[in-house]
Amino acid sequence: MRRPVGRFLSKPEIMLSQADFTDHATVATLLWRLLREAAGDRRSPWHVPVVATVGLDGAPEARVMVLRAADEAGRTLRLHSDSRSAKVRELAANPAVSLLCYDAPLRLQLRLRGRAWYEAASPVADAAWSATRPFSRRCYMAPDAPGAETPLPASGLPTGLDEREPGLAESEAGRGAFGVMLVAVDSLEWLFLAHAGHRRGRLDWDGGHWRGRWLLP
Repeated sequence: MRRPVGRFLSKPEIMLSQADFTDHATVATLLWRLLREAAGDRRSPWHVPVVATVGLDGAPEARVMVLRAADEAGRTLRLHSDSRSAKVRELAANPAVSLLCYDAPLRLQLRLRGRAWYEAASPVADAAWSATRPFSRRCYMAPDAPGAETPLPASGLPTGLDEREPGLAESEAGRGAFGVMLVAVDSLEWLFLAHAGHRRGRLDWDGGHWRGRWLLP
């Protein structure tokens, strides 16, 4: 069955075909639509991409993050992070970042490269915090930074918050540790797996348009 591109595109019974990957402009529109839909659909495999940065020691660092927004016009992605996390320091030293998405039902892999930065006090960060549910704010209320050592397994949450959602006013205590990670996407490299022959290509931003090229799988 051929897909109509829509909110439930990642359902196994809806598939893409080689016809969806015949010209670069169509592919660019498809990829950004998938990213935009993934940001709003927690069931989408692309909702939780692997995000890689360059560690302070020069080694690669990778972790799964939640994609919160994708803006095709601005070529930007938005993710959230604790301001005390290692990735924030890594981005300050080296803004290079890579994201990996894979949707098994669609048989579609996407690798994105770009430059990232962190904003803790900005209109974008303020709006993102306002839209965040109190339950999701809990992790920013932790007194210690993510990655801090602990003598025993622990959530790091304040006492009493493991089993309940904080009130809205109470959750404001986490605002100081909250911020947004914004990624300016410079390239999208995709791979579509098909029995009749895989398809692969890359889109690079040239300052005004996406410049496409075909690659062998």
